[in-house]
Amino acid sequence: MLQPRKTKFRRQQKGRLKGNAQRGNQLAFGSFGIKALDTKWITGRQIEAARIAVTRYMQRQGQIWIRIFPDKVITKKPADVRMGKGKGAPEGFVAPVTPGRMIIEVDGVPFEVAKEALRLAAQKLPITTKFVVRRDYDASLINA
Repeated sequence: MLQPRKTKFRRQQKGRLKGNAQRGNQLAFGSFGIKALDTKWITGRQIEAARIAVTRYMQRQGQIWIRIFPDKVITKKPADVRMGKGKGAPEGFVAPVTPGRMIIEVDGVPFEVAKEALRLAAQKLPITTKFVVRRDYDASLINA
């Protein structure tokens, strides 16, 4: 499961997710990718589930890049605890994602394989996504 080795503070404020992704919003490494269309927190477990789905389908061929990392700590108070008495204990880590953010990129596999692998990954995520292809992608290079 993805999480930072060490954080400066144990607890963090919620913050607000508004607007579109200003960075990480274009294909940088692979020829195919999935792009977020919603605003949401994605947990480390969800990212890991998506990664496993892609690697399984691609049968360990090609290469995968995960473009988000869960570095925001989430706290939760135990069930049946009254209001007050401070903030809850850290429960896990999330990656804040805004619309336009690239989530996973893939390269080194044919178009059909990449499309299906990323569709399976998108099913594991709590947001709607869009399949994107590099502008200068040429199918004849992969199949040769």
